[in-house]
Amino acid sequence: MKILLTNDDGVHAPGLEVLEAIAREFTDDIWICAPDEEQSGMGHALTLTRPVRLRKHGERRFSVTGTPTDSVTMGLRNVMDGAPDAILSGVNRGANLADDITYSGTVSAAIEGALAGIRSIALSQVTSRDGEAGADTFDAARKWGAKVLAPLLDAPLPRRTLVNVNFPAIAGEAVKGIRAVRQGFHDYSRGTVVEGRDPRGFRYYWFGLQAIEHSLDHGTDLEAIDEGYVSVTPLQLDLTHHASLGELGERFA
Repeated sequence: MKILLTNDDGVHAPGLEVLEAIAREFTDDIWICAPDEEQSGMGHALTLTRPVRLRKHGERRFSVTGTPTDSVTMGLRNVMDGAPDAILSGVNRGANLADDITYSGTVSAAIEGALAGIRSIALSQVTSRDGEAGADTFDAARKWGAKVLAPLLDAPLPRRTLVNVNFPAIAGEAVKGIRAVRQGFHDYSRGTVVEGRDPRGFRYYWFGLQAIEHSLDHGTDLEAIDEGYVSVTPLQLDLTHHASLGELGERFA
C-alpha cells in the first residue's frame, strides 16, 4: 500500500509526525507533501497568483510554499512515482467538526484527494479550551489512529466522498470507542472579532471562534466528541440541495 501524507499545520508540525507513525503501522511506502508553513483556515484554496515552490527535506519528504490543496496537487503530479492508494491529512491540532470543515485546510486536502479519485481521510485531534488535551496533546490520536484507519482503508466508499475523523480531547485510555456519525451544526452568530492597534497605531481585526455555540444534536460528530468517542463522518462533494430542485425548476419554467 502506498500512502500520501499531508496537513495544513505545516511539514514540521508534530501532528504530521504522529500521522506518519500511524501510517507506518500499515505500510513503509509513505510519501509526504505538506505546506511549508501553517495554512490553517485556508479551506480549499488553490494558489493561482504566484508561483509555488517545491522543497525536498529528505527521502520522500517534501513541502510546498502554498496551501494544503497545492500540496496534494504537487504530491500527485510532481512528487510521487505513481498514484497512492490513500491520502491521509492531519493529524490536525484542533477540531474539525460540524460547519468548521468548510474552513478546514485539513479536510480540504482530503477533498482534493477525493476529487482525484483517491481514498482520502482527514484526521484531527480536538484540544481542550486551554489548547491542550493533557500531557500529550495527541495521545488519543496516537492510541486510536490505527484502530480507526484499519476499517477505513479498505471500506467501500462511493466516488467523490471522503471521511472526516476527530479524536476527543482526553487521554487515549479514556476514549470510549468509535462512532460513525453525521456532521453537526455550529451557531456562528456569536463568533468574535477583536479590534486592536499595532505598534504604529494602525487598526487591525483578529477573528476568534472561542464563543461559538455548539448544537449537540443526537448522532452528530459534536455529540460523539462531547461524550468521549472518536467521530467518523463520511462527507460528499455534491453540495446540491436536491429537495429544492423541483421548486426552483418550476419558478424558471
